Amino acid sequence: MKYMLLIYGNEEAFSSVGGEALAEIIRETDALNQELFASGELVGAYGVADQVNAKLVRATDGTPVVTDGPYAEAKEYLGSFTIVDCDSLERALEIAARNPSARHWGVEVRPLVHEANVEP
Repeated sequence: MKYMLLIYGNEEAFSSVGGEALAEIIRETDALNQELFASGELVGAYGVADQVNAKLVRATDGTPVVTDGPYAEAKEYLGSFTIVDCDSLERALEIAARNPSARHWGVEVRPLVHEANVEP
């Protein structure tokens, strides 16, 4: 089963740990990702650009309308996400708990229930 591990935060939260600690969080996260890649559990891990770069696209009568995003106004925003493919929810929770961000901001775990069929 695939699971999405989401990390939310904001500039205040991310900067509150300090530059050196943030660099260590990134190093530890990279090491965990390498371990998960080696075990075959890592599908992908992605950092998301700052919310000021988000665009919202809506189609009105078939015409796309693009506005500045993000979709929802919120204090916190999605900072990064990881997709893992593992045997159980318990394993996904274990992986999330090992993510260094769990010590600072928390890691949301969500099962992925549908995958696009890319076969012709």
